[in-house]
Order: sequence, then structure tokens, then C-alpha cells
Amino acid sequence: MAQKNKGGRPPALEANQKTLKQIKGLGQIQATTKECAAVLGVSEPTFIKFKKDNPEAAEVFDLGKEQGKASLRRMQFSAAEKGNATMLIWLGKQLLGQSDRQEISGPAGGAIEVEQITTWRELAQKGR
Repeated sequence: MAQKNKGGRPPALEANQKTLKQIKGLGQIQATTKECAAVLGVSEPTFIKFKKDNPEAAEVFDLGKEQGKASLRRMQFSAAEKGNATMLIWLGKQLLGQSDRQEISGPAGGAIEVEQITTWRELAQKGR
């Protein structure tokens, strides 16, 4: 027996294998919900509601995001292992708490002398 037509608009997205695979891929490249919606051809609120109504979609999106982060980290370490100085410095700062310090000193490493030339009040009194 055929199902009775419930009327209304058909859903813009279905939680089928093709859509879930696409959502996971979008998560892997850290796409925003707005970007995901554009790729899937729906509005951002529709995509957000779709994730809310379909826990599997939200799960694959989050899984994709985490896999993307792991992949990026793997590539960063690979670049560092190949001697990429910029990546070595960046990873050292991020993971090891290293930082750049710039110390400014006066002549012969001494203190910097500060001399006040004019105050704002003196400038105002002179009409400048």
C-alpha cells in the first residue's frame, strides 16, 4: 500500500551516505556552517537545523573537523622535520611555551634615559 502524501515541502537535505560523506569532508577542511550550507545549496539556518535534527550529521561533521585538525598537525610536524625553520619556531611557541623576547637598553646596555621636553599644558598655553 502506498504511503499517504503528508503534503508540505520535501526536505532540502537528507541524511544519506552521499550527504554525510560531503558533510564529513567539509568538516575536515574546517568549513564554517555558512560555507557548508553554501556547498550543500541550503541556507545556514537550514543546515544548522539539519544537524540538530540528524545527530549522525552533526557527529560526522565534528569527526571530520577533528580529523582535519589531526591531518594539519601531521603536515606541520612533517614540515618541521624537514627543517622548515618557520614551522619549528611556531611549533616551539605553541607547544613548548617558547617566545621571542626583545630587550631594549640604552648605551652600553644601561638604562634608557627619558627626557620630557614639553607638556601638553605648555603646548596649549603657547597656542599650538
